[in-house]
Amino acid sequence: MAPQFVFPSTFSSLELNNDNDNDTRLTVLRPTTVSSLRPSDLEEFVKGVSFDLSDKELFCIEEQEVFDRVYSLVKCFSSLTPACKFNIVESLRSNFSVLLPNVDSLSRTSHSPHDDDDGDDNSAVLDRVASHRNAFKIYTFFLIHVVLAEESSSSSSNAAKPAANSRKKLTINAWNWEGQRGRILNLIANSLEINLSLLFGSSDPDETYLSFLTKNAFLLFENAAVLKDSDAKDALCRIIGTCATKYHYLAQSSASIMHMLHKYDFVVTSMADAVAGAEKKFSDGSLAISLIREIGRTNPKDYTKDTTGAENIGRFLVELSERLPKLVSTNIGILVPHFAGESYKIRNSLVAVLGKLVSKAFKDEDVDVSSKSSRLRTKQAMLEILMERCRDVSAYTRSKVLQVWSELCEEHFVSIGLWNEMAAVAAGRLEDKATIVRKAALNLLIVMLQHNPFGPQLRVASFEATLDQYKKKLSSFQPEVQAQNGEVDHFNSENGTCNPDGEIDHSNSEKQTSDGDGEIDHANSEVGPEDQPNSLTDSYLSQVEKDKDDSVPDVGNLEQTRALVASLEAGLTFSKCISATMPTLVQLMASSSAADVENTILLLMRCRQFQIDGSESCLRKMLPLVFSQDKSIYEAVENAFITIYITRNSLETAKNLLTLAIDSNIGDLAALESVIAALVFKGDISSGMISALWDFFCFNVPKTTAEQCRGALAVLCMAAKSSSGILSSHLQDIVDIGFGRWAKVDPLLARTACIALQRLSEEDRKKLLASNGSRVFSMLESLIAGSWLPDNIWYTAADKAVGAIYTLHPAPESFAARIVQKYQSSIFHRGESADIEHEMEDGTGHGPSTVQVGKLGRYFFLISHVAMHQLVYIESCVRKIQKQKAKKDRQESDSTIVDGNDSTLNAEKDGGINAELGVAASEDAILDSLADRAEKEILSGGSHEKNLLGCCAPFLSKTCRNFSLMQKASPIPL
Repeated sequence: MAPQFVFPSTFSSLELNNDNDNDTRLTVLRPTTVSSLRPSDLEEFVKGVSFDLSDKELFCIEEQEVFDRVYSLVKCFSSLTPACKFNIVESLRSNFSVLLPNVDSLSRTSHSPHDDDDGDDNSAVLDRVASHRNAFKIYTFFLIHVVLAEESSSSSSNAAKPAANSRKKLTINAWNWEGQRGRILNLIANSLEINLSLLFGSSDPDETYLSFLTKNAFLLFENAAVLKDSDAKDALCRIIGTCATKYHYLAQSSASIMHMLHKYDFVVTSMADAVAGAEKKFSDGSLAISLIREIGRTNPKDYTKDTTGAENIGRFLVELSERLPKLVSTNIGILVPHFAGESYKIRNSLVAVLGKLVSKAFKDEDVDVSSKSSRLRTKQAMLEILMERCRDVSAYTRSKVLQVWSELCEEHFVSIGLWNEMAAVAAGRLEDKATIVRKAALNLLIVMLQHNPFGPQLRVASFEATLDQYKKKLSSFQPEVQAQNGEVDHFNSENGTCNPDGEIDHSNSEKQTSDGDGEIDHANSEVGPEDQPNSLTDSYLSQVEKDKDDSVPDVGNLEQTRALVASLEAGLTFSKCISATMPTLVQLMASSSAADVENTILLLMRCRQFQIDGSESCLRKMLPLVFSQDKSIYEAVENAFITIYITRNSLETAKNLLTLAIDSNIGDLAALESVIAALVFKGDISSGMISALWDFFCFNVPKTTAEQCRGALAVLCMAAKSSSGILSSHLQDIVDIGFGRWAKVDPLLARTACIALQRLSEEDRKKLLASNGSRVFSMLESLIAGSWLPDNIWYTAADKAVGAIYTLHPAPESFAARIVQKYQSSIFHRGESADIEHEMEDGTGHGPSTVQVGKLGRYFFLISHVAMHQLVYIESCVRKIQKQKAKKDRQESDSTIVDGNDSTLNAEKDGGINAELGVAASEDAILDSLADRAEKEILSGGSHEKNLLGCCAPFLSKTCRNFSLMQKASPIPL
């Protein structure tokens, strides 16, 4: 009989006890120095060992010679060639895999009929069991150390790996260790599932064997590369779970798991898999309970010091709750005291744990009434803790709990009674000082709107109208109840109760059972939109809006009507709560945080989808954000604009855009112009949408109003900023409609037409002047000098008309001067403005004693804008001349380079002479002098013909010096 094999403390310690003759353990007596062997000798040596392992019995591994040679190879395993590694590993693995089924034969042998007096047979059986046990330990020992040696070698080789390596070389010397590792570890994990009591004589194997396995399994767990191999990871999880659960190696395993969780963040998920796998396989949650108790017993102050460990422990608890929700729910009380700790990471994790438990731990339907009541009370307590944590001192925890509520709402695990309470909390958190909390609150409100149980339309007026009708319907049932019961109770009866929170308790209903805590249990399941009478609201809203009388659809008996009334009241409260957040959302759009702005826009879009009161006007206030320097904000506004206003239907899109243009103020129009120009440039606004806008402008769409016509032209002008050719196809329509009879209906249409004239391309301007030039200028003159426009529109229209004149007219200064003189004559009732000028200068005029303030205001406004446009016109002419001069100089310099070096030298010489004479400088000086003279001639000059506004200068000067007049006529715009 071979000596007994005992697991050594270290691999090399098998050689230390060679001189001890009294030691009956199996040790190494004659090790071979493998490193000194030549490659050919080494190959022969490995082949000999492999042959012995395959040719002899499975127990040959305990023979001294074979044991010594295998030990020598495993000791120097990392230095072996790939072929030698493969041979020795395959021999050990195949022998061990054959050995495992033979353990069952021990049971049959030990129970086979035999003579009790036959001591030799008993001795043979015991020897066979001992041989099996010895071989089992030795194979396990060597295979584990093969894995350790190869992992150590792989880690060191990866650290010292050269930057470049030959692909061909890697293919030749490849050792597919990844595949072998998983096979070896799975084999060892399978060895734990056989009946080891036949080998070790008791239900629990030797502690040294379990200690050896778990110690090395945890050692491999510390290698992140091993855990990336799914086969190896699953095998290690099975080894740890089986040793701790099946073989009761619990205390040591729990301590090792806690140590690794505190130290390594990449083992969290794998450890949770190991613990959950053990519970599911053996129906024994002792390992999970032990870990939860260990975490609960830890001093909360320790987690404050060890932030990494606290985060890892928290993640582990969340993963464990995901896998074992029922087990964790029964032991959650151990962890609740950590809510009072200072570590926000632990509190965050506990909040996430409660969320997982609420959604996963209470789904069983086959439980008795008492158990169900207890479980629902536990759930209610968890929800109360979650509600309380919304006011945690840490912003991270407040944010986390709002995220958990979002998940619960999305999965329909929030009852109606808590729905409005949660909405109120989320609305309050919009004003939180922390950005992450505001972001979480915005996301929560988005989810609550998306998954609300009250329907797709949440208008307050609709809910109020419907609620009023059904309250009347409910009151009609009261005489019947009084006749039956002898009492009248509006909200309480023997068959049901409706509390102020909107929760309905039908204690005697056959379809609904209450848990006694105010929650509804519909057929033993959570309340969802499909199960609640609230979802009937939408079908009633449209009918009630059509029929304003007292007749409403009959929903059934008294209890069903009460349920609907309670649902309508809850829906009305929710709608009002969301509507009340609109001012806060407007403030958040002005936040310096891009996250606030982006999520606020998303919430407003969702509010608009559900027709929340005030959401449409709030969304328009996002338009100025297109001028933000933050690219993410600009993209959020642009995407929201496309989602809301740009549809596949071209006519609908055109109507959306023109309506937006009509209802926008000046600031919003500027932002709208920027957005539309960008969308036209990108192609998001198609040619079909442009054609639809022209149809509205040309009254080709039935029932088009003058206001819609003006809005369509305004949008077309915005689009023309990116593509001026958009206006070229309807030049005649712009003139006929923009300045025709429809301008009398909507005076702002003429102003919009002036803008369209300024947006024309150079080619379209020439075409317009050639066909309708005189008519266009006469219309512009009539718009400025005429009196058919009201004051509140004339000023803005005259501004655009003057701009159109300076854009289109070949000699705008003369045309503008003629309009000013004509308007001045109409004010003072003189035929010639020059007479007025002389009268004002000499003081002998007998003009009208009074002038209408409105006309005088228009007069001054026209003078100022003509002068301003003239200054801009002069500056543009100067820039045009400078560009022409620069282009000419550039062409001359290019020609000198082409002519050769001689001409270049001559040009440089001429340039030097011109520089000395100041010719170049004199050209710029002349241009500046001409510009100065042109600016001065706006009001004064050497002759009357050269003056643009000189005739107005004396009157304007004397008017400004008359302080009493200026004080009395303060509305006059100067």
